[in-house]
Amino acid sequence: MLTIKRAATVVSNYQEEGGEAKGCGRNCLGKCCLPDLPLYTFKGEDCAEESIFYQKPPETSFLLNLLLGQWKNRMNRGLFRYDVTTCKTKVIPSDYGFIVQLNEGRHLKKRPTEFRVDQVLQDFDEKKFNFTKVGHEEVLFMFEQSDDCYSHFFPSAPAIFKPTSPNVVAINVSPSIQYGHILLIPRVLDCLPQRIDHMSFFLALSLAKEAADPFFRVGYNSLGTFATINHLHFQAYYLASPFPVEKVPTLRVMTSTSMQRNGVVVSQLLKFPVRSLVFEGRDTLWDLSSAIANSCIRLQHNNIPFNVLIADCGKRVFLFPQCYAKKQARGEVSQELLETQVNPAIWEIGGHIVLKRRKNFENATEDYAWRLLAEVSLSEESFREVKA
Repeated sequence: MLTIKRAATVVSNYQEEGGEAKGCGRNCLGKCCLPDLPLYTFKGEDCAEESIFYQKPPETSFLLNLLLGQWKNRMNRGLFRYDVTTCKTKVIPSDYGFIVQLNEGRHLKKRPTEFRVDQVLQDFDEKKFNFTKVGHEEVLFMFEQSDDCYSHFFPSAPAIFKPTSPNVVAINVSPSIQYGHILLIPRVLDCLPQRIDHMSFFLALSLAKEAADPFFRVGYNSLGTFATINHLHFQAYYLASPFPVEKVPTLRVMTSTSMQRNGVVVSQLLKFPVRSLVFEGRDTLWDLSSAIANSCIRLQHNNIPFNVLIADCGKRVFLFPQCYAKKQARGEVSQELLETQVNPAIWEIGGHIVLKRRKNFENATEDYAWRLLAEVSLSEESFREVKA
């Protein structure tokens, strides 16, 4: 069994050190005291008269304005453990423009915990912290598909859905990355483990599409890639700057007949330290979502850790199979890189690297970013097997 020690992510003010659950407490999100909550419903793609990828996005997105406004409201109410908007951020001058951010000393407030990194699929453990323990005030709204051809917002709605439980958007009280850092938790009461399925991925893709802003990105970390909470969730945040990975040229790869028939184009990155597959949709959101979910499920079954970046309003999705945590557990990562204390998950792989020490921030170079991310990537041979 391979394990590493790292500080558990504290995402809720109702979470104990070490990740153990406090129990019901008060005003939790569990069935015991689930309240009425705000509800946003997004238009189903069956209502579209043309391909969803050729529709002109609105000039302003009600969903994004709602999300960022509610996030700022929680910040003004003092629910966050620190103000991430004060963290220093800079772009390294280079062709790629890697973004580095200084979150100095944040890791010192959390006790390192041992995490298993050689098992992508693990059973849900109700004894550990999960998102049913978050407080009502940490939830921004529920996110569901509409029953008609319009998007709607209801300031208050029953949170009990049959036959499934609600999807919720909640704050991360330790927003380690940037403005508007939130969690999307599919079917929160079903206590699903951290693994991709078709419906949850479609939900994440729908969030990116509905936000209708290329600077709002959605990400996913599987177990074994620094996800520390085994309760199904995606992350998202807003950063008004292109990610380095979004600027990289690609080469189209061979795809199955069904993918071609459904208008899904698959490419691979040409000049980037992490080998990746890039999925683009030409027809419906569901077709694109299904193709990516199938690939993720295959990686899960083959016990290959991976990260996903949903970009360009859901039109482009990057899939990164990776091996950094396994290398770290086996002692194969250089001490120089380990001393920077960076855990390269989806945002770091995309090119937004969070550093914990001032000297690393001040001395950050493209060479450092490249060497760090190169350790994340599968070998050429292993990547070829993934593509097969």
